[in-house]
Amino acid sequence: MIKKRELHPLEGVLVGQAEDLVAMTGCTVVIVPDGAVCGVSVFGGSPCTRDTDALDPISNRTLTHAVVLTGGSCFGLSAVIGVETLLEERGIGRNVGVTVVPNISAAALFDLRCGSASRRPDAEMGRAAALNAFYGFPFVSGNHGAGTGATIGKTNALALSMKGGVGWGTAHIDSLRVNAVVAVNCVGDVTEQGRIIAGARNGNGGFADSERILASQYRSHGDFFSDNTILGCVMTNAILSKDQATRLAKIGQDALGEVIHPAHSVFDGDTLFVLATGKVEATQDAVGILVRRAVQEAILDGVRAAQTYGPYLAWRDLPQKNGKRC
Repeated sequence: MIKKRELHPLEGVLVGQAEDLVAMTGCTVVIVPDGAVCGVSVFGGSPCTRDTDALDPISNRTLTHAVVLTGGSCFGLSAVIGVETLLEERGIGRNVGVTVVPNISAAALFDLRCGSASRRPDAEMGRAAALNAFYGFPFVSGNHGAGTGATIGKTNALALSMKGGVGWGTAHIDSLRVNAVVAVNCVGDVTEQGRIIAGARNGNGGFADSERILASQYRSHGDFFSDNTILGCVMTNAILSKDQATRLAKIGQDALGEVIHPAHSVFDGDTLFVLATGKVEATQDAVGILVRRAVQEAILDGVRAAQTYGPYLAWRDLPQKNGKRC
């Protein structure tokens, strides 16, 4: 039985998830009813996003009310419709006189080959995830939300790749807090302290080493199934400008690159958001240290909580040697 984590989200931040465990797809929604300063970093070569240009520091947008992380590739961006209609009903958004307009940014990952490609996150699923956020349902890592159909290590045939998932990470210094939710769905391998713990397998009980494979096939233009992209949302109670939130999103991408090998490939659309609720004064460097820790913890949590599905073996089901999974 999967243990439900007490995630203790930041004050004023709501996190909800919904998924289809038959089609193996889902979405994760982060809602800030009062709005938050938001920055984004898109490092991957194959992104699938919605309304990220408005997060550029030179744009007019001041606050963001929700971030949606979804499966289903471009089809899954339809989940945003369900989130925005619910927020409008609840009076959450930018008041334009005739109604309120929720400011929502989103990003999608490719999970269409895991489960059924005919069922993707839609407005109904997005609304369900948002309602779960308002109801305060516990966050569950692994095969849930945007990580439901996530997979990792696709460089050595699909049958030798592994199951990814969504994870949660947290870091704090006194009253300064950072949370991170990350859906781990990458072409590369996941490492811990320099050792591969999940990714492309070699068929002999070990790992094939995705960096070695990609480097050795430098003449190849294969797309490695396109089943990729890591999505994340970092939440902090620090007081930040849009410029600072954007820079911290890039620091989060650095943290991703320290754990995923290779990261930010042309086959990934790695996208990371940073939401700042503006409650605690802090230096950008202090927040950056916590962002790095929280993002890495979330990635490892998503991998360890994932469950085997079809040919996608989970970390928890790897054979053990000397007390370690290998």
